[in-house]
Amino acid sequence: MSKIELRNIRKSFGSTEVIHDISLSLEDGEFTVFVGPSGCGKSTLLRIIAGLEDLTSGEVYVGEQNVSHVEPAKRGLAMVFQSYALYPHMTVAQNLSFGLRVARRPKAEIAERVGRAASVLQLTELLSRRPAQLSGGQRQRVAIGRAIVRDPKVFLFDEPLSNLDAELRVQMRVEIAKLHSMLGNTMVYVTHDQTEALTLADKIVVLRAGRVEQVGAPLTLYNDPDNAFVAGFIGSPRMNFLTATALGGRRFSVCDVEVEVPIVSSIDTGEKVSFGIRPEHLEAVGGVALPVTTDVVEQLGSTSYLHGKVISGETIVAEQRIPQTHAKGQMTVRFNPADVRLFDRNEKRIR
Repeated sequence: MSKIELRNIRKSFGSTEVIHDISLSLEDGEFTVFVGPSGCGKSTLLRIIAGLEDLTSGEVYVGEQNVSHVEPAKRGLAMVFQSYALYPHMTVAQNLSFGLRVARRPKAEIAERVGRAASVLQLTELLSRRPAQLSGGQRQRVAIGRAIVRDPKVFLFDEPLSNLDAELRVQMRVEIAKLHSMLGNTMVYVTHDQTEALTLADKIVVLRAGRVEQVGAPLTLYNDPDNAFVAGFIGSPRMNFLTATALGGRRFSVCDVEVEVPIVSSIDTGEKVSFGIRPEHLEAVGGVALPVTTDVVEQLGSTSYLHGKVISGETIVAEQRIPQTHAKGQMTVRFNPADVRLFDRNEKRIR
């Protein structure tokens, strides 16, 4: 069993509390991604699991074992850092086997484990090379391979793709997904990149200022966010937020356009709410028309992003996939009211 359970985790640096009473259950074999802006506590939480940060209070369980005060090397975990941290004077094979050699494992076992990891990560032809002779993606695969040879219960990844260029990030993202599919180990992955979170995760944990905002499957967070922060953070380009006024019942006025939104809650007439609509939902053939003044058009081949303003002066981005040439100036976009997400003044979702 490699289930991870965090119970009432708190972490303070001096008088500053950076992790606020977090409890999570990460299932056996699950790929969990911690995502959030810089400084939200995601790497600190990962380091607490690894044993590299001491707890202020709370408990960490790996399987049935309470490892809260167990040394990092004895937790059965392996961590891949943002930095490759390879020994430059050693070959790939020597880098992969270093930890096993220090642990004085039998030579036959070392050779078998290194060979298996090299095969999984397509490093077999590179075993005699040194890090300086490798590309960035190859170096990161060696760093991951060094974790694989330890045969850990859990893999921990701390922003492992941050040092790679855009093309290599996409390639390595696919390779990590394949690795999880082949090995089936529990994996916990930290990133600030919500695209990585959406494409890799079985479960996403969205963090802000040391607190969990929402936990769920990628599409659940995308389609059914609990608050405006999650709605804006998950998705690229981010969700558009416009100011709307309740007219009574399900009716709202946004940019001088009346819209009936399918919600159950009752909102007082005149109350201001945040009216959320994703860029890709502004391409409906029918539905509600919304006038927009476009000032920038990003042509990306199959997709265009129209950046502009609505009558209230608020900015908006519309994604258009219908092949056509989009000009700057006045235009109309349309949306289905069922795609609207409403949020109150405290950023909580109105359902």
